[in-house]
Amino acid sequence: MTEIKIEKKKPVWPWLLLGAVILALLLYFFVFNKEDEMDEVAEAPASLIDIRENNSTVAAYVNFINSDTNKMSLDHSFTNEALLKLTDATNAMADEVGYSVKADLDKAKELANRITTDPFETSHADNLRKSADIISGSLQNLQKAKYPSLTNEAAEVQSATEGIKPETLILEQKDAVKTFFAKTAKLLERMN
Repeated sequence: MTEIKIEKKKPVWPWLLLGAVILALLLYFFVFNKEDEMDEVAEAPASLIDIRENNSTVAAYVNFINSDTNKMSLDHSFTNEALLKLTDATNAMADEVGYSVKADLDKAKELANRITTDPFETSHADNLRKSADIISGSLQNLQKAKYPSLTNEAAEVQSATEGIKPETLILEQKDAVKTFFAKTAKLLERMN
């Protein structure tokens, strides 16, 4: 009788295990690594403070407030012009970073324009405060969404807004009004 040699089959599981390890490595490099890259890209806009926008509308507002050669007077032309420039600058900054505040700022502009009607009207400070509240809120939302490192500056704007008393005539609180404009200029300048 002849001997029949029976060869044992080599196990397949080591090859399956090697294939699974290679597949896992490929998945890691092509799928998970891309997610990490996307996370880095998503995080990049959060630190917009390092990106210089150099928006001319914002710069014009900051220059207008910093030059402060205009005196506040009974016709409230300085206050009106400052508010209009501030709404434009806020909107321009929001547009630069893709953040929408236009609807709110349109209401603020409407209130700002009411300040120059009838110089003897006593509700100008109320309209100023309402406009300042809207602008301050828009700036604060913009800061939270795109400039998280400017929390202190946004809080100073909010505090300056609260310093404007609606029941007091604008000319009797010139310092509070100018402080509000100075704080908003500082915040916008840091964003820009």
